[in-house]
Amino acid sequence: MSEISKETVLEFHRGGKVAVTLPKPLRTKEDLCLAYTPGVAHAVKAIAAEPSAVYDVTAKPNLVAVVSDGTAILGLGDLGAAASIPVMEGKAVLFKSFADVDAWPVPLNHCRLEGKDTGKTDPKRVIDAVLAIAPQYGGINLEDIASPACFEIEDTLDSLLDIPVFHDDQWGTAVITLSGVMNYARLAGKELKDLKVVMNGAGAAGIRICEMMKAAGVVDVTMCDTKGTIRRDRTDLNPFKARHAVDTKAMTLKEALVGADVFVGVSAANVLTGDDVKTMADFPAVFAMANPDPEVRPEAVAEALKGRRYVMVTGRSDYPNQINNVLGFPYLFRGALDVRATTINSEMKVAAANALAALAREEAPEDVKALYPGENLVFGDGYIIPKPFDRRLMVEVSAAVAEAAIKSGVAKKPRDIAEYREELKRRREAMDI
Repeated sequence: MSEISKETVLEFHRGGKVAVTLPKPLRTKEDLCLAYTPGVAHAVKAIAAEPSAVYDVTAKPNLVAVVSDGTAILGLGDLGAAASIPVMEGKAVLFKSFADVDAWPVPLNHCRLEGKDTGKTDPKRVIDAVLAIAPQYGGINLEDIASPACFEIEDTLDSLLDIPVFHDDQWGTAVITLSGVMNYARLAGKELKDLKVVMNGAGAAGIRICEMMKAAGVVDVTMCDTKGTIRRDRTDLNPFKARHAVDTKAMTLKEALVGADVFVGVSAANVLTGDDVKTMADFPAVFAMANPDPEVRPEAVAEALKGRRYVMVTGRSDYPNQINNVLGFPYLFRGALDVRATTINSEMKVAAANALAALAREEAPEDVKALYPGENLVFGDGYIIPKPFDRRLMVEVSAAVAEAAIKSGVAKKPRDIAEYREELKRRREAMDI
């Protein structure tokens, strides 16, 4: 794909990317009376008499708030709530386009410590703001909120609200990464419990990737931050890092990498060289997901491992095996909303990863192959993760998430999964893409 100019991007964004559409437009006097006064009073009274009626007579069951304070915008950093809006609008576009979930940007100002417009997030202010707006929404997608505040915010909101709360920067990358690790293990002929994994980056994404892998069965994980391996003898670890501290003689990332099956990077560009990758196991997997420049260039890995089999994964769309969060969050919410789940728990996330991994092992549809003419979309070292425009994702992942919600007891509206799958197919066929 050729580079897109700044002017082209700004022109695309002119006027914004989201707008309200009306499923029941007003055309007559009777429509007006039904939509607003006096008819709307009946809907108001129905909710007042039975709070669960809000799911029947409002947009709540298919509406997600995309919430950010702008402290960690993509790879750009702390630029404030207003600057986060294009990203939040983009997220809403992805929700609607891929899973038919209505979503709306909710940028939060004045949620900084001491009320400053810049500086670290005040978790309590974000929590209070989300609690205040929650009655309108069926789910809350937290976005671009810096760590460690994002952990407290998500955990607290998840415990206080009876709707799904999901921080995509934490869990979205984790779900997709786990699906790739699952398929790598299959290609390598190994069980997850037998993999040696080394991670670089112990922020929101890194911590949750580690937790997701462990929830799925990975045992041997060594995490690294800017000061080296996260060891039990370190005294500078926050509680989130301390949970994953290990006993190891390796002091640095490069020392830890020796003999590793999998490298997972959610850190910074060029922290590894091709020579470093050479020290990994015979058939290694390199998940170098820093954007826009990965921890090690795919070209450097290819040169270093010439003649050896390996799996290369990045966060970029111009290389095979892209970790793209759009493979996860729309369908996690689709499945959760449709069974009225009170949370998105570990079982649902692992189910999503399993569904993604399984889909990559199936033959890709012809229309998807046509979108990627330069790639061989056959399960193998160069294709372990499905492509975003695979129309089967909405059915396979959403249904897996819904089923896991039902089985784990967090679904308020259990469904027959076979019937639900057919409903998803009909809904997907009616969509634009």
